Amino acid sequence: MAFTVFILQLAVRILSFPLYLMKFLGLWNQISKKWFPYYMMKFSATYNGQMAGKKQELFSKLQDFAGPSGKLSLLEVGSGTGTNFKFYPPGCRVTCVDPNPNFEKFLFKSIAENRHLQFERFLVAAGENMHQVADSSVDVVVCTTVLCSVANQEQVLREVCRVLRPGGAFFFIEHVADEHSTWNYFWQQVVEPAWYLVFDGCYLTRESWKALERASFSKLKLQHIQPPLSCKVLRPHVYGYAVK
Repeated sequence: MAFTVFILQLAVRILSFPLYLMKFLGLWNQISKKWFPYYMMKFSATYNGQMAGKKQELFSKLQDFAGPSGKLSLLEVGSGTGTNFKFYPPGCRVTCVDPNPNFEKFLFKSIAENRHLQFERFLVAAGENMHQVADSSVDVVVCTTVLCSVANQEQVLREVCRVLRPGGAFFFIEHVADEHSTWNYFWQQVVEPAWYLVFDGCYLTRESWKALERASFSKLKLQHIQPPLSCKVLRPHVYGYAVK
């Protein structure tokens, strides 16, 4: 099976050669960073429709972690187009972090459509280095379909722990690798070389739950689910929250 995967991956890489060449020449990153927000606007609408129940169930717990004032201070890592805003509780103070500045205009459109939130600022930064956010300064950190594409999951989670106040929580929804014995995992491996390039560094075969289990949280509530998404290779998910 491993040999078959190797041969099919090779075929995918050959078919994707123009993209690899553009990446080598330094052209593809500029193009992908500009077009990706437009794609995410379309994808997020579909994804939200198919994941609405799970998001509502998970994010209904956000307010439980509000500070003494009763107002929730929330940091979203990899905020993208602001697709999660409508699930956040009224009065929530939101700070957004994303490494792609081209998301900004889409993010502000979402802010205008979600007046129940108190928007604080948008920071152009990678999750691995959020030095603009002070230690122990937020009640909750949210991260959805982001750990699949970060350069260093462990460093992102260290930063999450740093900015969370004691007793604060990290909420996550992430697509992950399927069980290794499944055909779906087979196809995740096969298409990943092209998928990674087209979808801005997204890996289909990451086992993100392992990084979450290794992180220094005092409590972790994590579930493996298979939501009925249109794209089968994206169906395996983990979701839940972890307490600092």
